[in-house]
Order: sequence, then structure tokens, then C-alpha cells
Amino acid sequence: MNELSFVVADMEGSVELVPVVDGVSLAQLVGDYESAHGMTPSGSYAGLIPAHFNFGDLTTYYLGQNQRQWPGTGRMWLLGCDCGEVGCWPLEVTTTIAGGRVTWTDFRQPHRPDWDYAAFGPFTFEESQYRAAVAGAASAASA
Repeated sequence: MNELSFVVADMEGSVELVPVVDGVSLAQLVGDYESAHGMTPSGSYAGLIPAHFNFGDLTTYYLGQNQRQWPGTGRMWLLGCDCGEVGCWPLEVTTTIAGGRVTWTDFRQPHRPDWDYAAFGPFTFEESQYRAAVAGAASAASA
């Protein structure tokens, strides 16, 4: 079972939310994976900046359950571009909730549809721990 937390950082006066899996930034994990698999450009990810895009209620967004979920139902952008614009270079994932667990699978870089992330993840979190981490990040983003 993996553990989720968030780094809440300042991005030019706005809150940036960076998912952390088992103590390692997701931006670092995916950047290292892309580099090791010869994907160029690799990395260049940063956290989501809620002030730059209307993600809606972050507590449901990170579950893939917003009414108008981006980029679609059950999918979400976990990371955006290091320029601060999520749509410039997003990392997408499918999110499922079942049996008291939240799982991230089917990672994808929509601007490079031929890149293969089959060996990246899945990441599975205990649902109550995941919800608590998301609630903390959402609270920090709204403060």
C-alpha cells in the first residue's frame, strides 16, 4: 500500500499542490521514469495551481468525481507544466475507488500519446489516508 501526501508550495504568489507518493514527489518519480525510458523531453512537471484553473472542489477532484471532471470522468490531471499552466504539459491518470482503496492507473501524457507508462504504477492508497491527505491539501489551497 502506498502513502499519499502533498507538498504545498508557493508558485509566484499562488498555492501549488504537488502529490508525494511514499515520500517522493510525483514530479520526480515520473520525470525519472520518463528519462529512464528515453522519453524526451522528460519531466518538466510541477504541481497543480488551483488559482490558475477551476478544478472545482479539490476533495472530489482528486477522487475523479467532480461533476465536470478534468480531463474526464474518472480521470484527472495530477501534475501540470512547470510553467504553471496545467494544460501545457499535464500528467493524466485514471482514479478508481473500490474496497476501501484509491488506485491510480493508466498514466498518460496527452501531448505524447505514444509514450508508454505501463510500467509506471499502479499506486494504491488506503482510502481514509488518501482522503485525509487530499482534505489537507484542499484546505491549504483555500487558505
